[in-house]
Amino acid sequence: MTATLQSSPETCHWGYFEASRPPALTIQSGDEVIINTVSGARNCLPPEGFHVPPELYDIHKAGPPPMPGHILTGPVAVEGAMPGDVLKVEILDVALRQDWGYNFIRPLAGTLPQDFPETYHSNIPLDAERGVARLPWGLELPLAPFFGVMAVAPPPEWGRIATIEPRKHGGNLDNKELGAGSTLYLPVFNEGALFSCGDGHGAQGDGEVCVTAIETALQGRFRLTVLKDRTVSYPQAETPSHVITMGMAPDLDRCAEMALREMIALVSERAGISREDAYVLCSLAGDLRITQTVNREKGVHMMMAKELIGS
Repeated sequence: MTATLQSSPETCHWGYFEASRPPALTIQSGDEVIINTVSGARNCLPPEGFHVPPELYDIHKAGPPPMPGHILTGPVAVEGAMPGDVLKVEILDVALRQDWGYNFIRPLAGTLPQDFPETYHSNIPLDAERGVARLPWGLELPLAPFFGVMAVAPPPEWGRIATIEPRKHGGNLDNKELGAGSTLYLPVFNEGALFSCGDGHGAQGDGEVCVTAIETALQGRFRLTVLKDRTVSYPQAETPSHVITMGMAPDLDRCAEMALREMIALVSERAGISREDAYVLCSLAGDLRITQTVNREKGVHMMMAKELIGS
């Protein structure tokens, strides 16, 4: 079964996660769902001549967001998901919904918050057929679309939280490895899991140093499956070639420690080796990468080739 969830003022939540938000759609475990997303406030709109999804205007007309953050479509409830389960999010396809993106530098934000005192906005034309973005100075950059934000609803005791900081429920991961063909594993904290996504990126470097990537509207096709026989306490992922663990915290050293500890446990289990040997393998063949340095809670992810651990 494949369902479709359109973006609209009714199906989008802007700036926040909240466990009490009712689902916009309910599907069965193992079903596919197509989710349309939009991105950007009024000041992000392009000049005349570009396609703007009409529902973005409707979302703007509905008023400002309750708190600063991303426009997310959802949540999608998955039948049978309960706290303690894992939601397997297979990202089957990611496609552009418009022919433009944008990028902002904002004063007092980014990896160098004091270095750029003026707002700088770039409109970036996107050519889906050729798979490139044209940057303001003429460079053509290959597109590699992915969703910056994918999450289940947070623990109910957290109440309403911003979409900006990535946390154990997922959220603003900004991990460019999570494109089409990858799989994300999220711990479930609420009945139905309540999956949302947004913050479409046309391309992004590890770090996302100026705060924004090529922000754009995307359509994602996902398969959402409830796993009862797997336990994760923090987001994990895999690509066709690698497994990925993650750490998010205000300090990059702590992020690296979190991602490494998660990888040691994963490698030890999958390869059937001791924690000591897993630690050694992480040192010899694992790659720690900076995911992003701009979301207050920074991110590091660690990658390990599947062929080295027998899976």
